[in-house]
Amino acid sequence: MESAIGRIANFDRIVAMRVHILVLDDVFDTGLATLLDAFETANELAEMSSLTSLRFDVAIVGVRKAVKTSQGLVVPVVPVPKRIIPDWAVVPAIGFKMPGPLQMALARPDVSDVANTLRSYADRGVATAAACIGTFVLAESGLLDNQDATTTWWLAPLFRQRYPHVRLDESSMIVKSGKFVTAGAALSHMDLALWIIRQKSPRLAALTAKYLVVDSRPSQSAYILVDHFAHSDPLVERFERWARGALTCGFSLEDAADATSSSKRTLARRMQAVLGKSPLAYFQDLRVERAVHLLKTTDQSVEEIAAQVGYSDGVTLRTLLRRRLGHGVKEIRRSL
Repeated sequence: MESAIGRIANFDRIVAMRVHILVLDDVFDTGLATLLDAFETANELAEMSSLTSLRFDVAIVGVRKAVKTSQGLVVPVVPVPKRIIPDWAVVPAIGFKMPGPLQMALARPDVSDVANTLRSYADRGVATAAACIGTFVLAESGLLDNQDATTTWWLAPLFRQRYPHVRLDESSMIVKSGKFVTAGAALSHMDLALWIIRQKSPRLAALTAKYLVVDSRPSQSAYILVDHFAHSDPLVERFERWARGALTCGFSLEDAADATSSSKRTLARRMQAVLGKSPLAYFQDLRVERAVHLLKTTDQSVEEIAAQVGYSDGVTLRTLLRRRLGHGVKEIRRSL
């Protein structure tokens, strides 16, 4: 960390890219360390590869004099510089993984101060990025209104409720929208750092990923536990119970509405508000989840599994899995 903040004194020299990592109390240890290690590794590899013009000048910036991580470690920070404008402001996650504690944390004065800082940065043309729960902090500023974004997948219902004007896609690992870039769940901090490095040099980003042994993760879909979302709303939970029992039969919105004691319109509206998708789309999520489970735990053929999730042939299932997960049947059975 010392090398990262020590360069704050060298703002006057020419650098390839200035990055301010804006940290709050209870910053997620892994997220902060991942960002710092990725940029530091990129700098070391740039020098090793005679790409010294590609150096990243990283500073850990705070709105308070002292910041502690969620594990209680002290983070050495510098105040938000008034005369130095970074190329990027990056907000790592804070260590609150459940809705109740997170909402309490977002009401803190320092979160409001960070939101003000982000608005000031944006007014001066600074590109802004956030990862995981850091996306909530960025959304508090209002800057993500009418923008596309992603966040940690299991908090998607809370995000939609709290920020209805943000177009959320929790299935994506990285989403760029205008001057804003957001990343998904916890380890997406690495994906975000590599994305920023890639804007300066695709070659250096690829080299950094190889040295850190990072695979491409374009989507969070393969990691999402779809039933987690259902428990955030009673009607959605009733739909999920009905859907799991109807996978073999296929989807019927009329049957779903009857089984959940709601109208088709009410069911569709509630699903959209809570999950950001239609009843049919969520039904297909459950099909994918069930198919992946069977592929990994049984020796059944694709055609046999397709029949168990309501498809007449294996070709349709293969297409769905490839589109949703980015993997074929052999890859799913081998690695997912």
